[in-house]
Amino acid sequence: MRKTGGQIIADVFSKEGVKKIFGVPGESYLNVIDALFEHPEIEYLTTRHEGGASFMADGYAKASGEIGVCMATRGPGATNLSIGIHAAKQDSTPLVALIGQVGRPFSGREAFQEIDLVPFFSHLCKWTVEIESAERIPELLHRAFHIARSGRPGPVLVSLPEDMLNDEVGDVTNGPCKVAPIQPDIESVKLAAQKLRQAKKPLIIAGGGVMMSNATPELVQLAEKLQIPVVTAFRRFSAFPNLHQNYAGALESALPDNLLNYIQDCDVVLALGTRLSETTTRDYTLFSKGTRIIQVDISPDVLGKVYTPFLPIVSDAKAFVTEILKVIEPMNNEQRLNNLVEMHDNYIEFSSPEHNDSKDYVDMNSVMYNLVEELPKDAIITSDAGNFNTWVTRYFRYDDGGFYVGTTSGAMGYGLPAAIGAKLANPNKVVVSISGDGGFMMTMQEFEFAVRHIIPVISIIVNNNMLGTIREFQQGKFPNRVIGTELTNPNYAHLAENFGGHGERVERTSDFPIALKRALTARKPALIEVVTNPNILSADHKE
Repeated sequence: MRKTGGQIIADVFSKEGVKKIFGVPGESYLNVIDALFEHPEIEYLTTRHEGGASFMADGYAKASGEIGVCMATRGPGATNLSIGIHAAKQDSTPLVALIGQVGRPFSGREAFQEIDLVPFFSHLCKWTVEIESAERIPELLHRAFHIARSGRPGPVLVSLPEDMLNDEVGDVTNGPCKVAPIQPDIESVKLAAQKLRQAKKPLIIAGGGVMMSNATPELVQLAEKLQIPVVTAFRRFSAFPNLHQNYAGALESALPDNLLNYIQDCDVVLALGTRLSETTTRDYTLFSKGTRIIQVDISPDVLGKVYTPFLPIVSDAKAFVTEILKVIEPMNNEQRLNNLVEMHDNYIEFSSPEHNDSKDYVDMNSVMYNLVEELPKDAIITSDAGNFNTWVTRYFRYDDGGFYVGTTSGAMGYGLPAAIGAKLANPNKVVVSISGDGGFMMTMQEFEFAVRHIIPVISIIVNNNMLGTIREFQQGKFPNRVIGTELTNPNYAHLAENFGGHGERVERTSDFPIALKRALTARKPALIEVVTNPNILSADHKE
């Protein structure tokens, strides 16, 4: 039986177990959309902007553990999609993006909306490929899925010339390629165990590799047996239960002095599944010269990229922890126990918001207090970039199945579409996105998507009528020379209602708990706009 290129692509999706595809339809890949009509097990979800599609795919992948899939047409569709592809690259999110391309006879002639997609996206992706023959679709598209999920996961881009999708070919036999987790060298595991036992002040940094390999339960056992404090890498809060006695905090921009001092006094650090990014390491200054780093990562390209590790180990995070648990014995060291108690107590104190009854504006400390008190313990939190995040990252704790979906790339507009993707992956969990007024406006059109598909996410907008992060930097670098950071905003609550959702505008702290309860029971997409003091730009603000 002969099939068109578009039909073969749909067949590959089915074999790979794809359930959701996020995109904006375009004429350059209509054959693929038409072929999906014959695959009711795959849902094509039309977003209002390609950036929203790529963010939804990213959020869906993070929350489901599956590969996110998004599609766009050539030219402007492709460039709109690129923001989420870049976010997926920096977050190591497995994502496959398919983009329609001009027909092969028109290539290289500056045809309508033509972009040479392979070089354009090459540095944003793990792999980019243009499929020039329908016969090779099964081979190359299955390979794209394999590359996206193997090793250090990441985005792969597949370019689809429009006329190629019309070509007909015979039956093909290619299928998914899935490999076993990468196992560590056993002698290196034994050496790591020895150095961690001998250390006077050890530390474990849990990164995204812990989350992707579902290694958290094993990591808890390791930390308990060796009495080692654990911190989470930038935006990886869910890698370790925050209320566990071994948890010492997150490597965010606001790092308390006691934690920073401990880290800089560490003699051995186990960096597990983290690339030790610029933000995680405070501009690559986090460790002292005498600190010996044991770095475990699934990708050899990560090892030594930032710091030269004393002991580099190529391994899946879960596989490494499973093996090291076989060769260690529980410790009973009084000094280590005292360190654990002190560091966890310091974390609890640092991450406990105080409730204040502000009359003129909404107090963000109180907002976080109410969120911690009222949301289910397994709630999912998403957010985009902005100074409002200093409250989110400092005060919300992830335990008992709750987790955070965010981007390390600092992309504004991520929160709402990522929340939609996360909710589609976890329909029975409460999903809350938190955004600034600047970021929310960038993708607010996806609220209509949530209404159309009856996806009851809750969007909280922290509104101070400015780009707060840049304003704070501006004031620090160029005092009293404000330019370009002031904004005006609509009444977001009315906007939500016009879209068909539930809307609330909160101007006093005391009104927020009631608005939150109404949003939780709305049974449709809900939005809470909180009006905050423009003079208090972060959780670290001092009067």
